[in-house]
Amino acid sequence: MVDYHAANQSYQYGPSSGSNGAGGGGSMGDYMAQEDDWDRDLLLDPAWEKQQRKTFTAWCNSHLRKAGTQIENIDEDFRDGLKLMLLLEVISGERLPKPERGKMRVHKINNVNKALDFIASKGVKLVSIGAEEIVDGNAKMTLGMIWTIILRFAIQDISVEETSAKEGLLLWCQRKTAPYKNVNVQNFHISWKDGLAFNALIHRHRPELIEYDKLRKDDPVTNLNNAFEVAEKYLDIPKMLDAEDIVNTARPDEKAIMTYVSSFYHAFSGAQKAETAANRICKVLAVNQENEHLMEDYERLASDLLEWIRRTIPWLEDRVPQKTIQEMQQKLEDFRDYRRVHKPPKVQEKCQLEINFNTLQTKLRLSNRPAFMPSEGRMVSDINNGWQHLEQAEKGYEEWLLNEIRRLERLDHLAEKFRQKASIHEAWTDGKEVMLKHRDYETATLSDIKALIRKHEAFESDLAAHQDRVEQIAAIAQELNELDYYDSHNVNTRCQKICDQWDALGSLTHSRREALEKTEKQLETIDQLHLEYAKRAAPFNNWMESAMEDLQDMFIVHTIEEIEGLISAHDQFKSTLPDADREREAILAIHKEAQRIAESNHIKLSGSNPYTTVTPQIINSKWEKVQQLVPKRDHALLEEQSKQQSNEHLRRQFASQANIVGPWIQTKMEEIGRISIEMNGTLEDQLSHLKQYERSIVDYKPNLDLLEQQHQLIQEALIFDNKHTNYTMEHIRVGWEQLLTTIARTINEVENQILTRDAKGISQEQMQEFRASFNHFDKDHGGALGPEEFKACLISLGYDVENDRQKQTGSMDSDDFRALLISTGYSLGDAEFNRIMSVVDPNHSGLVTFQAFIDFMSRETTDTDTADQVIASFKVLAGDKNFITAEELRRELPPDQAEYCIARMAPYQGPDAVPGALDYKSFSTALYGESDL
Repeated sequence: MVDYHAANQSYQYGPSSGSNGAGGGGSMGDYMAQEDDWDRDLLLDPAWEKQQRKTFTAWCNSHLRKAGTQIENIDEDFRDGLKLMLLLEVISGERLPKPERGKMRVHKINNVNKALDFIASKGVKLVSIGAEEIVDGNAKMTLGMIWTIILRFAIQDISVEETSAKEGLLLWCQRKTAPYKNVNVQNFHISWKDGLAFNALIHRHRPELIEYDKLRKDDPVTNLNNAFEVAEKYLDIPKMLDAEDIVNTARPDEKAIMTYVSSFYHAFSGAQKAETAANRICKVLAVNQENEHLMEDYERLASDLLEWIRRTIPWLEDRVPQKTIQEMQQKLEDFRDYRRVHKPPKVQEKCQLEINFNTLQTKLRLSNRPAFMPSEGRMVSDINNGWQHLEQAEKGYEEWLLNEIRRLERLDHLAEKFRQKASIHEAWTDGKEVMLKHRDYETATLSDIKALIRKHEAFESDLAAHQDRVEQIAAIAQELNELDYYDSHNVNTRCQKICDQWDALGSLTHSRREALEKTEKQLETIDQLHLEYAKRAAPFNNWMESAMEDLQDMFIVHTIEEIEGLISAHDQFKSTLPDADREREAILAIHKEAQRIAESNHIKLSGSNPYTTVTPQIINSKWEKVQQLVPKRDHALLEEQSKQQSNEHLRRQFASQANIVGPWIQTKMEEIGRISIEMNGTLEDQLSHLKQYERSIVDYKPNLDLLEQQHQLIQEALIFDNKHTNYTMEHIRVGWEQLLTTIARTINEVENQILTRDAKGISQEQMQEFRASFNHFDKDHGGALGPEEFKACLISLGYDVENDRQKQTGSMDSDDFRALLISTGYSLGDAEFNRIMSVVDPNHSGLVTFQAFIDFMSRETTDTDTADQVIASFKVLAGDKNFITAEELRRELPPDQAEYCIARMAPYQGPDAVPGALDYKSFSTALYGESDL
């Protein structure tokens, strides 16, 4: 038997400092080398030996009881090696060689040697500890062996921030007790004498078990006993120390304290895993909750915008015409208010909705979540379709309003013209039926009869001259009917009355002529002079009536050319007035000549000229009326000419501004397209440049406002065409809205690229390489790739999805591999490529945008949380069960996230289910779109 004291200089309860263990946290020599100073006086203090015996015995029993046994005396119960081998099997989880059951000393030595050989196989080099000493019951050697086992299986794997076992355990204690007053853990002896450190460790992990604030530093025995009793009762840590022994010892035994404290470490290590698992789950749930909030906001905004479109379209499609121009102009003014006031905010809402949708999809992709699919009828495409329908309705409504105003203007003009012509005709026909029915020829003399015949001929001439007016009246009435004039009934009634009267006059005229011709043979004498007067006076009178009618006729023009044509025609008419005046004087001269002849021949004329009712007074009166109407007509034409000149000025003014704004918008659209393709500099530089560009566009808005003001003046002046420009206000508005939307979308695309880059850790060089490859294959600079272009782009970047050949190349860098793919004519497999296309083009549009391309490339090279990781985290919280309970969720997670999980987890249906069990696996996979909740 080896004398312990003689061998004490080399004996250390474990391997020498030079041995290399095969165990987890480094060699046993590494962590034992630090213990030379406190091992050298091992067991010289009886108090220490007593503490070690109690502590080591309790530690062994905490493991042996799992096998249904225990020890009473540590140096006696391990002598036959049986319980020693059993202890090693329990703590290692491995099977040792079959023990020998004999009672002889050799059997016992063989069993102990099997145990020592197993310890040595774990990288522990035992020095000066032999089987004989253990079999002989050497307490010091037995305690040394047990300490070696404790070090190897309970303490060796403890490492905090890559420290040794002892230092790692000490650092763990310091961190856990740092917040507590009167606790300062610096070692494994006197720092634990007052018992507060033990209580602090328990309170830190299980605060409900310890009322720490009620403990007093000056009552160490109470403190120690409280900690030992709570640990044994609630934490399944056996009582390994006596409070009185610790308090009454100047320096408690470090090995005993370390052994006991390591039990606390292992008891609470599960809480560490649970805390890490809970943090992962909270992170994943927070991302999901934020995304769900964004989805709800999108649904609400999309519903509001679609509802506004749904309410607005019927108003724009209501084409019920009004009866007056004033009512239709009020409708036009309401439409202008809609365009200026109500629609612009909705344009902004639509643009922002698309930006929010793109940002949400980016966040979902970055967090490895399935793409957001809005509810039926609320897709971005649905909103765009509704918006397109709205704009079509707008265009149709505006065209209908302007056409309807033109129609009503035309109707008012025709109605007034009808009333004037009808009034003139009715005035002329007044009394004609009575005259034609008069039977004066029955008692007239021959000369009277001749006069009546001539008079009737003049009347027929007059009647024929009025035929055109009647036809004009009928034609105007017909046009009013065709244009749906609101007062067509009265117009038709009046027109029918005129036509019926005209037919009656024709019939009466024919009857009177027959009666006069029947007696014409009896008439010989006629006053030729009066007849000549009557024949010339009647046409001249008709000419004056037509002239007065023309001079009073209403006119409507829309261009300067039309009014100038009317002025030219009026000037032509005025040039005929001298000839007309000479004709008037000649007619009056005939009348004067008849009077002169009658006077010179002493003939008494009986009344007025028998051949006509057109007297010289009538001729002079109508001529004077014509003379008065000419300057009035001049004034009216000049006023209209001034109005048309003003309208022409408005046209030119609008055209001048529109011909600047329209090309400017088109140029900016082309520049934005070029910027989005080139994308020079860093993403931040591009974003800054785009925002400056956006501000310059917004600063241009006053030019658009000026154009709107000019357009309103044009509409108020009822100007319907403009030959000086090809740009309409509608074109300008649509172009401006597209410009604002395009720059906003481009900025959002760069922001999403920054978000993708930062979240996925993509370098600026990678981003530039992705952009260069994308632009190279974007031949038409449309900002999107077709399937074949996208496939070529993937191959150019060295991406392999068919045989995973890129991974097999090992040492080949990306440039070499890309060259290899190109040189061998490698192409992507159809099945895998179709899968990729379903990811980057979920709507099957046949186009891959740059953002979808970046998301795919970043997702292929970046690690993110997965469903399996989340399942593993939940399993930790559930204590390795296949299900978790609501109570466990509420204990491990913050309240809101715990309730979030409880509300969405389905009941667990496995064979080991218990009441209230929840299925965390299906919940976790649903978070990543792998199954439905």
